[in-house]
Amino acid sequence: MESFFRTHKYLVEHLDGVIPRQLMEQIDWSHRLIGIKGTRGVGKTTFLIQYAKESFDIEKKDCLYINLNHFYFTIRTITSFAKEFVENGGRTLLLDQIYKYPNWSAELKECYEQFPQLKIVFAGSTVMKLDEDVELSSIVNSYNLRGFSYREFLNILLGKNFLSYSLNEIITNHKAIAESICKEIDPLELFWDYLHHGYYPFFLEKRNFSENLLKTVNMMLEVDVLCIRQIELSYLPKLRKLLYLLSLSSPGKPNISQLSIDCEISRATVTNYLEYLRSARLINMLYSEGEEFPKKPDLVYMHNTNLMFPLRLSPIEDQSLQETFFYNQIHHSDCKLKKGSKTGMFIVEKNNNKYKFKIEGQKGRGKKKSDLIYAVDRLAIGDNNIIPLWLFGFLY
Repeated sequence: MESFFRTHKYLVEHLDGVIPRQLMEQIDWSHRLIGIKGTRGVGKTTFLIQYAKESFDIEKKDCLYINLNHFYFTIRTITSFAKEFVENGGRTLLLDQIYKYPNWSAELKECYEQFPQLKIVFAGSTVMKLDEDVELSSIVNSYNLRGFSYREFLNILLGKNFLSYSLNEIITNHKAIAESICKEIDPLELFWDYLHHGYYPFFLEKRNFSENLLKTVNMMLEVDVLCIRQIELSYLPKLRKLLYLLSLSSPGKPNISQLSIDCEISRATVTNYLEYLRSARLINMLYSEGEEFPKKPDLVYMHNTNLMFPLRLSPIEDQSLQETFFYNQIHHSDCKLKKGSKTGMFIVEKNNNKYKFKIEGQKGRGKKKSDLIYAVDRLAIGDNNIIPLWLFGFLY
């Protein structure tokens, strides 16, 4: 136990340059069992340690961070460890990489029942299916830690404190919001940088971003998808090939039959793998209204624009980047997206309201239809139903 406390103290004391995440304020920390899901690389470990640093006195030893990837937990159960922790005055356990522990869901339920004075906050992959365990999902408050929004990216680089806005606020008051932001910065100056390398926190590290991202993607496939979904290792090359082929045409309509032939797997397996890649936050799938998985998606997008650059060595069209950015930022604001009637069009549903969006570059500024909202690139401030594309990066 003391060894883990020493590690906890070291991590907390050496957490420098803490980056504020909006999720920290959105979580109901009074709940006894909290799950933090997020894709690999978005900063789940840092998030847990930041919570420990901001909320607890390190000398009281009532909060403890542990990584369940530690070999110690091949012979020690979470339940017995939690029992010892509570008996010694512990009140909050922060469990990282929960999915690395074989019987994690059963033991979390056991801890919840046996130790009412104990709070557990656990972090794991988005590939984990908490809702498959009805009993566990009924007692867990689950949250998603996402990659940086454009707003967060700007706040980090420029030392600002820009606030987020709801979709309704942006639609109804975008001109005033954009004008207030433009008084402080040029929001277009760093927009391409964000599209290229701003979504994942490790752009702050002194390493080659593209190589680091490729390593992270491979880890997502090898560990998160194969391990959690219990796929045989021999299928990894097929999964990697499928992701690469999708990246070459994204956003594009997937030809399931051709992908089946190219990857040497069945059509049903292609469909299942698409869902695995989506749950790992590597792709997004877009359907027409009334359609959803397991039907074939109308379009497949990369999950965020950063993924497009290292996977695709050929030049990327501006329209593809613009649509991918819009999908990613809107999707993270808990909206439902459906395919519109034409290229570059989305139907967005939020709180029983439905909006039709058209994504355009600045050159597409011709006659506008009144029933559409235009998200326009390379535009600092919009007017009426024309909104700057970058402003949708302020949704979270």
